[in-house]
Amino acid sequence: MSPLEKKQIAAVNAADAITAIGGAPISSYAQSLSVSWAHGELTGKQMKQALLANHRRIAEQEHQSHG
Repeated sequence: MSPLEKKQIAAVNAADAITAIGGAPISSYAQSLSVSWAHGELTGKQMKQALLANHRRIAEQEHQSHG
């Protein structure tokens, strides 16, 4: 594991801990994207785009089920 990968994994762990302290759940999808980013499989921009697309899908599904 490269030094950069170790730093990125530490960053993911810290972000997860801060989110947990705040009481917000972390989806398994977001966790898997974070791991992919930490291992250099995704860029930060790709991770953000994937999360936004996922949130848009969820919002659309909610809108359709309540509309």
